[in-house]
Amino acid sequence: MDARRESEPVVKNATTAERKSDRELVVTRTVNGPARLVYEAWTKPELFTRWWAPKSFGLTILSCDMDVRVGGGYRLVFAAEPEPMAFFGKYLEVKPNARLSWSNDEGGENGQITTVTFEEKGGRTLIVMHDLYPSKEALDAAIESGSTSGMQETFDQLDEFLSGSGG
Repeated sequence: MDARRESEPVVKNATTAERKSDRELVVTRTVNGPARLVYEAWTKPELFTRWWAPKSFGLTILSCDMDVRVGGGYRLVFAAEPEPMAFFGKYLEVKPNARLSWSNDEGGENGQITTVTFEEKGGRTLIVMHDLYPSKEALDAAIESGSTSGMQETFDQLDEFLSGSGG
C-alpha cells in the first residue's frame, strides 16, 4: 500500500459539458486553486501555453500573444500539417480574477463568443466557460469536428499545472 495515497487522497474534479440551446455550449469545472491564480493561468501567455492544448491531441503551441484588455487581441498558433493553425480574436470583457470574454475571429461569421467566469470558494475555483455560436449549424459543426471534445483533458492539465506538477 502507498502510505501517501492514504494520507493524501487525490480528488479528480469532473468537467461537465452541456448544450444549453441550439447555439450554446457550457463547460463547467472546479479546479484546485484560488481565482487569482486561475485567472493568471488564463491571461499570461507563459502560463497558458503550459496547460491549454490537450496532450492527447498531439498539438504543439508555436506562439501565444495576449493583450488582455477590452479591445486587446490574442493570437494562438499551433503546429499542424500542412501548415500552422492560428486562432485569434479580441477581448470583449475583462474583469480580473472574475470574468473574461472574447471573440473567436478565425471562424469568420461562424466564430463563437466565449465567456469564462471564475468563482472562488474555499481556495478552489468554479470555472464556467460559455460558448455562444452564431447559429445551430456552427455549433453542430464544432461538435462534429471534435474541437469541443478536449475540455476534460484541458481542465485536468490546468488542475495539474495549479498543483505544481504540470511542468
